[in-house]
Amino acid sequence: MPRREVLLFSAFVVVLGAGWGATQPMAKIAVSTGYGHFGLIFWQLVLGAALMLVLCAVRRTPLPMNAAAMRAYGVIALIGTVIPNTMSYQAAVHLPSGIMSLLLSIIPMFAFAIALTLGTDRFAWRRLIGLCFGLIGVLIIILPSVDLGEAVPVGWAAVYLVVAFFYAFEGNYVSRWGVAGLDPFQLMLGASLFGLVMVIPLMLFTNQMIMPQWPMPRPQLALVGSSVVHVLVYASYVWLVGRAGAVFAVQVSYMVTGFGLFWAWLMLGETFSQLIWLALAAMFAGMYLVQPQAKAALADDPAMGDT
Repeated sequence: MPRREVLLFSAFVVVLGAGWGATQPMAKIAVSTGYGHFGLIFWQLVLGAALMLVLCAVRRTPLPMNAAAMRAYGVIALIGTVIPNTMSYQAAVHLPSGIMSLLLSIIPMFAFAIALTLGTDRFAWRRLIGLCFGLIGVLIIILPSVDLGEAVPVGWAAVYLVVAFFYAFEGNYVSRWGVAGLDPFQLMLGASLFGLVMVIPLMLFTNQMIMPQWPMPRPQLALVGSSVVHVLVYASYVWLVGRAGAVFAVQVSYMVTGFGLFWAWLMLGETFSQLIWLALAAMFAGMYLVQPQAKAALADDPAMGDT
């Protein structure tokens, strides 16, 4: 790869990480006034579906509606959005934004453990050591005796680890069972529509509908910003994987975590003790050791698109 392209793609990784890292504090702002999680997911899916519909129309790629495609939409909607986002929006009420960013960095390590269980990856001592580093980072965060400068409810931290597990499982599901030949834009559009079918009854039954206001209050602006950033960054990430390869593109994981802490400080005024940086170093070491060193497939990466 020419040096000029390396510099261009590296800058692109930084921009993507900055965008994705901003979604955690935006989620924190979105839940700050008591909006219900089903209402937040509804509008996230509406905005995502609208943007994906435009992208699919521009690319002239119709939405397949055969049985295999419908199954892929339903599964990805359930394990990639409805279940994890239901938990994450509730956990965001209680957890600092920076802690959420740190906990999500366990995704590659969960993904490796799940892949071993499913038989889609081979054991390697190097990656097992990476898994241990990730565990050390998590323990630094959740042990009650550790002072991180802000209160970290252990129960809600555990819930957020389950969120990370679902994102990791999503990527392994795609790797193991595929997505019926759909491209990422078709998959996201179909999954968003299926997610709406699942969420609308829950939202109406629990009376969590969020009515748009004008001018938009800060929580609604944060929700719109988070949804738009997610879709645009995800599409850009797919482009980067195609141009630079999955192994290069996965470096965005470091940027997401680092920028997540930065945006938490800038947007929310969060401050952390020095132990946070120790946890961050352990997480980074874990991500470095766990990530594949040989050729990697795009199927290893969709979970990052949904974090």
